[in-house]
Amino acid sequence: MQLLEQEMDAGLSPATHAKADVKMFPTYVRNIANGSETGQVLALDLGGTNFRVLLVDLLPEGKVELTSKIFVIPQSIMLGEGVNLFRHLADCLVDFMKQEKLIQPGVHYPLGFTFSFPCYQEGLASARLTSWTKGFTCAGVVKEDVVKMLQKAIDEKNINVQCVALVNDTVGTLMACAHKKPHTSIGLILGTGTNACYMETLDRIGTWNGDYEEPKQVIINMEWGAFGNNKRLNHVRTRYDEEVDLSSVNPGKQIFEKMISGMYMGEIVRLIILDLMQQDLLFIGQCDNYGDYKTPLFTRGGFYTKFVSTVETDEGIAFSNTRRVLQDIGIRNPTFDDCAIVQHICKNVSKRAARLAGAGVAVLINRINKPHITVGVDGSLYRYHPRFERNMQKCIKNLVNKNIKFEMSLSNDGSGVGAALTVAAEVLSCQNDKNHLTIKNRNNVDDHT
Repeated sequence: MQLLEQEMDAGLSPATHAKADVKMFPTYVRNIANGSETGQVLALDLGGTNFRVLLVDLLPEGKVELTSKIFVIPQSIMLGEGVNLFRHLADCLVDFMKQEKLIQPGVHYPLGFTFSFPCYQEGLASARLTSWTKGFTCAGVVKEDVVKMLQKAIDEKNINVQCVALVNDTVGTLMACAHKKPHTSIGLILGTGTNACYMETLDRIGTWNGDYEEPKQVIINMEWGAFGNNKRLNHVRTRYDEEVDLSSVNPGKQIFEKMISGMYMGEIVRLIILDLMQQDLLFIGQCDNYGDYKTPLFTRGGFYTKFVSTVETDEGIAFSNTRRVLQDIGIRNPTFDDCAIVQHICKNVSKRAARLAGAGVAVLINRINKPHITVGVDGSLYRYHPRFERNMQKCIKNLVNKNIKFEMSLSNDGSGVGAALTVAAEVLSCQNDKNHLTIKNRNNVDDHT
């Protein structure tokens, strides 16, 4: 916890930010949704080969109605010119708006853009792509402002839509939870990867280059997966962690993430199992010369993280789930002891991940230091693992200041609703700005809220 706080301060200081692992990027999101937002907002969610367009209807009393449509991004567009990607997104937006009869004279729509690729934000609606991931290689986009490219493509369609905010998934998670629980100050992703964001006061952000007017706060995108890249976590890493890192596509990077997230948890378990087999402590006599090297157990990534969850759901002495998993990875007729040991491995690997994540969240709760704090969480690991939430909450409770009450809240559709709520909160905060956008109310009348 002390190390993480030191790394956070390094990321927030202009003197050390450039070399800091935990980058602590200001997101320019300063207004948190509180449930009072009403109206209709469009949202785009681009995070991979599937692209989603949403109409988010914000109703009184914090209720939300969603209408959405999924579009496929053809590989030719993923690998082609960047301008064609954004034209395709705009085409999908127009298609959706026609389907929902949203294109009407004099009606303007604000739009939120969830763009799940590494970006350096220069404003709420300004972000430069630092690198493509997830199979995209669109030319002419890296280092460019993706919001400007999107807006240009939208303007070519002659529709009254203005992109007001770009957000990542942690911010979307925080905002989606805040709409129902106003004490939400932290957004957390625990899925294939892990990251966190939280609300920070401006006087603690040396890298802040915006205004200092109210509210004197901004959400910080921590990018905490990179914690430990500078070897400061080596004292808590194991040889299994080192092996996972060395065999990954990005050795030496995302060290904290590789000890926690769903992409790596199953692989850690697999390496421990192999180590115990080599010491004749597991599956004794079953695998002469370690069996068939083509089975999943001997293949990198062959022990899926979902197997960890399945094994941990077993109760009693039958170990039916564990036996089924072991059969899937090429182990037949395991003994009672074999099953008990495999379950013990899974429980300890997932418990360590939950405690590491919990310690990180405890740092943020103590730093915010308010009487009531809600942590918005999303991600498949947190959502589906049978014990992760319980182990994490227990750890946090032991580590936070006793005068602070906290709760974990599972986010619903943060990537879509959160982007729309970021827009809504921003529009409502600009009520005295003559250039502010409007949110169309449910009677199709421009509502200058």
